Amino acid sequence: ASDLTNVESVQVETPFGPPSGDILLGQIGKNQIAFLNRHGPGHRFAPSDIPFAANIFALKKLGVRSIIASCAVGSLNENIHPEELVIVDQFIDKTFRRQNSFFDGIAAVHCEMAEPICGRLHKLLIEASKEITAKTHNNGTYMCMEGPQFSTRAESLMHRKMGADLIGMTAMPEARLAREAQICYCMVAMVSDYDCWKQRPEVKNKQTLLAEIIGHLQQATQNAIKLITAVLEKNNLHSSDCTCRSSLDMAVWTKPQQIDKDKKEDLSVLFE
Repeated sequence: ASDLTNVESVQVETPFGPPSGDILLGQIGKNQIAFLNRHGPGHRFAPSDIPFAANIFALKKLGVRSIIASCAVGSLNENIHPEELVIVDQFIDKTFRRQNSFFDGIAAVHCEMAEPICGRLHKLLIEASKEITAKTHNNGTYMCMEGPQFSTRAESLMHRKMGADLIGMTAMPEARLAREAQICYCMVAMVSDYDCWKQRPEVKNKQTLLAEIIGHLQQATQNAIKLITAVLEKNNLHSSDCTCRSSLDMAVWTKPQQIDKDKKEDLSVLFE
């Protein structure tokens, strides 16, 4: 965003390897910003290959306390149209190839996920959405599939019956890891097209269709930037009282003496 000032780029090391790329630091309004492209420079990483654990750990290590994530999605809901925004409030996780916890092989850690996004950030985004002209839906359920292939039509119809409004490939395990890192997390979904449950007109050739989808996504991206910028310019996103900031308090079930001290020290950043 053009409003970003005091910009610098940093590399961050983590116990989970390098994040997707360098992290851009700057400031908008009262908020210090860390920006990370989850797919890496040049869209290097396919969804299943994104180093989600390294990304969230790196942000936590830099002191990030709130994440506003954005992503492109297909619509499973007739009333959610291309170019519109959705402030996601629920997820259905169908991924199966990804590391979804920082604590694998270290301890039994069971975080609450009934409300997978931060309610406080959700309200701030809803308020900010009133200041932009783009149509914004205040809630929606995001189905996260493994990919990298898109759904079959039968799957797409099934996802609609399961209650999902949107389909994408990147929200999970990102939201789960943010909860384990005690970071407030919310997501702005950018609708590029309808998923394949909705039959497309036969008259459109592939190049015309692709150009249309890219156009929708570009407009949705501009809408999302306006929304996120409006939130950052008006609000101080930090709140030490938010329940997200204490999500590990009752989550660690393993007795302390059973946890490897060196491994626990490697993950000490998560408990700050």
